[in-house]
Amino acid sequence: MSRHARIRPFPLLNRAPAALLNVAEPRTVAVAQCLSSSSRHQQRQRKSPRAPPSCRHYSASQQSSSRPPPPPPSRWLSDLTARLGKCIMFGCGPAQVARAAGVLRALATEWRALVAGSEGFLTGGRRGLEGQQVVWGEQDSFQHVNNANYVRYAESSRVNWITHFAGVDRAHGEEWRELMTPKGVGLIMKSIKAEYKFPMTYPDRISVYHKLRALPDASDTSLILDCVVLSHRHRRAAATTEEEVVIYDYKEAKKTTMPPFVLDVFRDTWRLQEEEVRRARSRVWDLIREVEGLEKETWNREDAVEDLGSAGKKS
Repeated sequence: MSRHARIRPFPLLNRAPAALLNVAEPRTVAVAQCLSSSSRHQQRQRKSPRAPPSCRHYSASQQSSSRPPPPPPSRWLSDLTARLGKCIMFGCGPAQVARAAGVLRALATEWRALVAGSEGFLTGGRRGLEGQQVVWGEQDSFQHVNNANYVRYAESSRVNWITHFAGVDRAHGEEWRELMTPKGVGLIMKSIKAEYKFPMTYPDRISVYHKLRALPDASDTSLILDCVVLSHRHRRAAATTEEEVVIYDYKEAKKTTMPPFVLDVFRDTWRLQEEEVRRARSRVWDLIREVEGLEKETWNREDAVEDLGSAGKKS
């Protein structure tokens, strides 16, 4: 299969495949513990404005209500881990070790919310797939997860993302569940395009999340959704998808506009997405500043002398 796959059209499944039920992920923070003890609307959605370019330093005072902080560097998670390791190997005092442990604990426990949230994806609350186990049989002859499986991951995540709104908007819970059935107004997949970041292999776990690409409008007859597949083993995106979903009236056998109850919830979801971008990016920049502070107190200070331990002592 090519690195870019476009599949069109097919209806949304009315429930996630049995093989893709959520599996709880065992979390560990061993390192930290050791240290501390289709229209104009479609064009509008496809051309949503990009975030400002990343920069090395960001101050919380620069944040405004209309503009989120700049995105962090693409490799910020692995970069911070390596930089903390350099500080520790150079030599840290007890207080500095405790601070480094706090940052490592945050990276170990918050990485999914920060990686996904900084791009506007909402996590938790059955919004997608979380801690889904990658099984051996999903690999192909090249010994990596077959590209077609990423579409299945996205399919199951999207079903969970839609049906979880039945619990958010309980007054219209049945209508939300019926969106995944051909009974009345429902959702039909028009197209999906996948972009693969690296070849994921067994064993691994994944979390998959969806988000709205643009603020919905009452006249919209389709939605553009973005999806990200996160590898727990590598702690970064293994693939992303762009999906166009059509709002379809099965009784009238034609496209239709978004029901008012869906529009209200999606508008609130858009607001939450923007808030999550600000929260997650601010948190990441706080962690970056904390690591920079440790660097200036250890190997990057003017009078820095590496602690060689017993090897540096003269007899």
